[in-house]
Amino acid sequence: MNKAAVAKIITTLIMLFFSIVMIVPFLWMISTSFKTPAEVFRYPIQWIPDHFNWSHHVKVWSGTGSFVPYYLNSLKVAVLSTIGAVSLSALAAYGFARIEFKGRNTMFLVYLSMMMVPPQVLFVPKFIMFDWAGIYNTHWALILPGMFTIFGVFMMRQFFLSVPHEISEAAFIDGAGHFRIFSRIILPMAKPSLATLAIIDFSWHWNDYENALVFLIDQDLFTVPLGLQNFILENNVDYNGMMAAATAGIIPMILVFLLGQKYIIEGVASSAVKG
Repeated sequence: MNKAAVAKIITTLIMLFFSIVMIVPFLWMISTSFKTPAEVFRYPIQWIPDHFNWSHHVKVWSGTGSFVPYYLNSLKVAVLSTIGAVSLSALAAYGFARIEFKGRNTMFLVYLSMMMVPPQVLFVPKFIMFDWAGIYNTHWALILPGMFTIFGVFMMRQFFLSVPHEISEAAFIDGAGHFRIFSRIILPMAKPSLATLAIIDFSWHWNDYENALVFLIDQDLFTVPLGLQNFILENNVDYNGMMAAATAGIIPMILVFLLGQKYIIEGVASSAVKG
């Protein structure tokens, strides 16, 4: 066996070890959600309960603090924000990557530098602006800012830069304008990158806790992260119920990743072709 094969096996084993370390807390969380209160602190850990107790999951979905409204609110915020973010990021990235204008690169660097600004710094200006616009304590306070993502523009620009300029030049010769080239030629080629951005952005908005905490007051507007926090505060000794609620909160993320992992790999690979 040569050195390359040995190195590959060692690397695989190391990655497998860290993968197991990362997944153990999730397995414990799911296992605990089906246990009785007496089994939570049993040592050594009993990974598979003697009897699966579904009452905690029933409580999460049908009790007075049902997660159904939180799920609907999170879906509304995450889906609308993601659609807007993907659309606007693609348009902006096309302009930065394919349209020549004076100061383009300087403007992009200034735009990119905004990623270094901590989001917490913007909470007070956002609060003042949202209150003035009348959207404070509404879902629009989360959706509208969520449609603008610097990372999304950067990621899509990297992909558009990798598309040969000869394709655009041939379309220009045939009489096509920028919008037609963007919608008919460039955008269909960018499906993996678009899907990757959509998955990453959806995950971000689904798990967004800080913005929801600052800009939402009414409980009927709460998203899943706030709903989970509210559930924990009301049931601070119900560890099984907390784990059942946490399990309910990560289900969409698991489904999104399982359905889109192929596009994530393709999109990241294609976006890293050219810097």
